[in-house]
Amino acid sequence: MTTPGLIARLSAGGPRITVGMLTADLGALNDELAVVAAAGVELVHIDVMDGVFCPMLTLGAPVVRAMRTPMLKDVHLMVDDPLAKVAAFVAAGADLVTFHLEGVAQPRRVLTSLSGAVNANDPERGVIRGVAITPSTPVAAIEPLLGDLEYVLILAVDPGWGGQSFAPSTPDRVAQARELIRTSGRPVLLGVDGGVTRANIAEVLALGADIVVTGSAVYDGRATADNARFMMQVASATR
Repeated sequence: MTTPGLIARLSAGGPRITVGMLTADLGALNDELAVVAAAGVELVHIDVMDGVFCPMLTLGAPVVRAMRTPMLKDVHLMVDDPLAKVAAFVAAGADLVTFHLEGVAQPRRVLTSLSGAVNANDPERGVIRGVAITPSTPVAAIEPLLGDLEYVLILAVDPGWGGQSFAPSTPDRVAQARELIRTSGRPVLLGVDGGVTRANIAEVLALGADIVVTGSAVYDGRATADNARFMMQVASATR
């Protein structure tokens, strides 16, 4: 069961940055993770793609398990049939598990299966249950699930392709999600993912999400440490 402490940690004090690791040097992944952790980043965003829900095939639970980092492991499942897969990622050390509403016929079953999950890193903090939606899915689709989750992730791009621009509909969609969460009265975290760059990070943070995902803007193959510090400085200025 997710503890209030973990939710409170991620919702207090302004927005958090979670850094996507797919564009890191995977041959030296733990060293790459250490660089962003040293910059003060608290979460690493792990995109799991199955080549079915979206075209790319990335990584599985063994890679998540092999990641040695003090950062929270933020696992984003872009897969079909997540019900059959979530347990392996929890066992591998996921602190947040987010799956796509579009990839499952009965999303509440997945959330229920995660409700008693024991965090492999720290049993005291539980596992945050999240649902993600693509730009094509109405935000209202999350409303029936707000009593059974702790995190909603709004995608600003279509899943599975790199280099896409931040969808112009995203600010309105984030505002809709914020209002649904407010009305629910529950402490649900809100995140934004996709198309976040050094150029627009301040605007994205200003939307009021608790968590913002950025990947290649940090792991650009040139200045990872500087990029991570820049993102953290902008986030700190928003708090």
